[in-house]
Amino acid sequence: MQWQCKKFLELDVPTLFTIMKARVDVFVVEQACPYPELDEFDRAFDTHHVYASVDGCIAAYARVYVQTPECIAIGRVLVSERYRGKGLAATLMEKSIAVAINYGSCSEIKLSAQTYLLKFYAEQGFKSIGDPYLEDGIEHQDMILIPERK
Repeated sequence: MQWQCKKFLELDVPTLFTIMKARVDVFVVEQACPYPELDEFDRAFDTHHVYASVDGCIAAYARVYVQTPECIAIGRVLVSERYRGKGLAATLMEKSIAVAINYGSCSEIKLSAQTYLLKFYAEQGFKSIGDPYLEDGIEHQDMILIPERK
């Protein structure tokens, strides 16, 4: 398994395709949620794509991007079905949080969690904020992590 962190223009075409396919497989097909999966954050110059690949397939993926000057967001977090239950999600979040902290101006890290994953994200240091809401027919909860400064 190989972990990578690349900006959009650093991704080669085959890797970009496997990332897009993994995201569509999980968020559109598996979750039966037709919505515009790709957006402008994907190709923003300061978005980082964090992923693990195995034999040319995406095992785990997240994107880390600037939401506001003070807030870095982690989104599109996934572990492909055949790699679930192996601890990859925690490693993915550890790597994604490290990328977010390295933005420098980051005073908070935010994510929109599907509510069945609240416990997992709380274990990563995130705290729920606001009320749950429906997004594309799936209940979500905003969460925030205030990174420790060394």
